[in-house]
Amino acid sequence: MSLFDHIKNKPDSLEPFNADKLSAMAVQDVATTDITDPENTLAETTQDLIASAADVRHYSVGIDLGTTHCVLSYVDITDIDESEYVQKVLAIPQLTSPGVVEESYQLPSFLYQAHESELAAGSTSLPWSAKPEYLVGEIARNLGSKTPIRLVSSAKSWLCNADVDCKAPILPPDAPEEVERVSPFQATTAYLQHLSDTWQSQFPNAPLAQQDLVITVPASFDPAARELTVESARAVGLGQAILLEEPQAALYSWIEKSQGDWRKQTRCGDIILVVDIGGGTTDLSLIAVTEDKGNLEFTRVAVGDHILLGGDNMDLALAYTVKAKLEKEGKRLEPWQVQALTQSCREAKEKILTTATLDSMPMVVANRGSSLLSGNLRTELTREEVNRVLVEGFLPKVAASDRPVSRTRTGLRTAGLPYAQDAAITRHLAAFLAKQQNATDDLNDITLPAHASFLHPTAVLFNGGVLKADALAERLMTVLNTWLMAEQAPVARLLAGADLDLAVARGAAYYGYVRKGKGVRIKGGTAAAYYVGIESARPAVPGLQPEIEALCIAPFGMEEGTSEELPDDEFGLVIGEPVRFRFFASTIRREDTVGTRLDYWLDDELSELAEVEITLPVEGRRPGEVVPVHLCAAVTEVGTLELQAVSQKDSGRWKIEFDVRAGE
Repeated sequence: MSLFDHIKNKPDSLEPFNADKLSAMAVQDVATTDITDPENTLAETTQDLIASAADVRHYSVGIDLGTTHCVLSYVDITDIDESEYVQKVLAIPQLTSPGVVEESYQLPSFLYQAHESELAAGSTSLPWSAKPEYLVGEIARNLGSKTPIRLVSSAKSWLCNADVDCKAPILPPDAPEEVERVSPFQATTAYLQHLSDTWQSQFPNAPLAQQDLVITVPASFDPAARELTVESARAVGLGQAILLEEPQAALYSWIEKSQGDWRKQTRCGDIILVVDIGGGTTDLSLIAVTEDKGNLEFTRVAVGDHILLGGDNMDLALAYTVKAKLEKEGKRLEPWQVQALTQSCREAKEKILTTATLDSMPMVVANRGSSLLSGNLRTELTREEVNRVLVEGFLPKVAASDRPVSRTRTGLRTAGLPYAQDAAITRHLAAFLAKQQNATDDLNDITLPAHASFLHPTAVLFNGGVLKADALAERLMTVLNTWLMAEQAPVARLLAGADLDLAVARGAAYYGYVRKGKGVRIKGGTAAAYYVGIESARPAVPGLQPEIEALCIAPFGMEEGTSEELPDDEFGLVIGEPVRFRFFASTIRREDTVGTRLDYWLDDELSELAEVEITLPVEGRRPGEVVPVHLCAAVTEVGTLELQAVSQKDSGRWKIEFDVRAGE
């Protein structure tokens, strides 16, 4: 198609082209048309496009879709040149209060469902919309601190909650009937929409849908949560997005920021422990440093469980500390006041932990009454209380043999997130390192001492806003190195230069650059081995469920863009009526290959994922028919897992969706 034809076909919204393509099209047109002819109405448009061709750029964009903050980073990859690599973080315009728009590098991951009379007309305008569908960002967090029942938070954590339908309107979970609720999927999509609109307003000639886009997810996200994240991106027109684990993104950012010095800070045989403590989760990963033909390589060898434990828990702990102090003075708080107090404690915590000279922060708890000012409750949060509650409560000095405390659950409980029962992050870390003791057995460059009771990290990389507090970071390193010294192992060193707030987005953008063949790449693949349950065809026994075998369909570390078929394993697939599939995952069974069948496993070897209930299309067959099939599993380029059942007799093929928590 010539440039003229392109203009004729798209007169109102010209599709962006790169400079080379525009130039080639222009040459074709010049050869056939007199563009200097004043009667030629396309001449001016053609010349304008040629003149602006040099401004058409292509970017690698990284989005950190965090539990408490979202960040977008980008790098121009139009002409890839390592010597001119420049990365930036996008300043995000957002409402901070009604009628006030300010820019920040972080978009708070909060959504506020305002009452219809709460905000004046025109007070929610953004640069790209006079009336946005949702209030997100700083204004949502600020308004929500005063009216918590209207605040949606932790949508990302809800995406990985197997007990709920993530497309059902369930947030805020404690809201009264008059407050309109949204789904975790809607909230996630709203944050992505705001980021997309921000990009479009600043780069009108480079739509985000046409850039290399990487969105980060926790390493511990299950297949369904990953699929929901990708679907959310598709909902705002970002179907080209791929996924990257957050700990890997943090390491990518550290590599990029070191400007080559990473080779001096790491060595062959290193085991890097990435500790990511954010607002809602604690994410643990292990990355090994090996050598191939004289070049250092990184391989992600282990990931931890999805632990809902982070800065939000710390804020709540401080709120209850202040609440107990007020109640000793005879002042009783209502639930809504505790929610508002939690937001105030977050702000006070951040100031106390990052300001060495600040010993306390005043706290004002709003009260309902005839006199607004006289009804307020006043107290303070001290540095001693912060250190005692956070350092000793969340990072206690424990032994390497300690494990998270598990208590018997109450039979009835309110709907909510499956938070970690034990708040001690150090105990979760001890359990992770012990569970992954054999994670490097297949690597020639790494040998663990025979007497070791846990995998010995040699270096540590921090990520997440919680670890900006020196007191917390120092305590974690002290505990880890105490364990190592007890086993006569060298102490772990802290990798310097990490950007704890922006690293994940920056690393995601750098990963897009690496995919172009530049920089150093981390070998990863799937973070777990995945299995499908196969029901045994045996006689029924009263009181006993049919026995289940676990069939490995995707081994640990299966690379993106690859697939595996099991043509020799024939199964009967029921179509045209509701059926259930059971799935399992393991982060420690590394020896299993595609087709491995397990008829027995220990409780800590396999964990069951959410059950899939689905009615497969009949494809011209009878409902209830049992079709002989074999299975095919694939890890897509995007980073999601797919399972298909392939007919043994014809071309019939059925996809078994992992988006198991989406409503119909």
